[in-house]
Amino acid sequence: MTDVLYRGQDSQPEGFEERVIVDAGRPTPIDWVRTRRAERETRREEAAHSRQYRRIGSLIGHLGDEWHVLDLRELGGAERTGFLAVGPGGVFAVTVKDHGRSRVAFAGDVVQIDGKRPRYVEEARREARAATEALSRSAGVSIPVMPVLAFAGSGKISFYGVPKGCLVTAYHELPRVLNARGQRLAAETVDKVFDLAVHPATWFQPGYDAVAEGYRWYRDGEQVGTDKRGHSE
Repeated sequence: MTDVLYRGQDSQPEGFEERVIVDAGRPTPIDWVRTRRAERETRREEAAHSRQYRRIGSLIGHLGDEWHVLDLRELGGAERTGFLAVGPGGVFAVTVKDHGRSRVAFAGDVVQIDGKRPRYVEEARREARAATEALSRSAGVSIPVMPVLAFAGSGKISFYGVPKGCLVTAYHELPRVLNARGQRLAAETVDKVFDLAVHPATWFQPGYDAVAEGYRWYRDGEQVGTDKRGHSE
């Protein structure tokens, strides 16, 4: 659709038309750039998710039948980037990073790749903390989740100090690292945690009313302690 906008009686420089043609159906250059950028980002995310599925399938085959692997993006929303591994060695939130051929250097919690310092350790801990809170809230008991950083590239990984409370490994070594944790959970416990993890309600916060109900300190029919008018009547 083409709209014709008239400038009215304003004087125009000689040689200019008295009207301006605006094509409302045609995007502006800025809109076009934004659309192209959004499309590239969407394709990048879809490709990363496809690689994630392939990695999960490969991991399941190498870990063994006693392990369960769950995609956290499918369960907990698009903002989640890792997956959950539940097995005899415990519960692990695995965050995978593809660093290509670049060298990765660790100095405690600090990660350096190509002169940059991405907050990978912080991200892995955040994923594990969110999984711990979700599983523990639904189970009614504490279920610890260990953060794991797995690097899928071919570059060398060097350590000048390892991060505390976070496992770091090359991705192809992940099955060996997880199985090396030993027998910490019985098979029955593994199945229970898995059933809890695959339930969609586990990964979403309860409504405000449900939370507030747990903080009531007076019985039904009684006045709130600060409601003095209610007590005086």
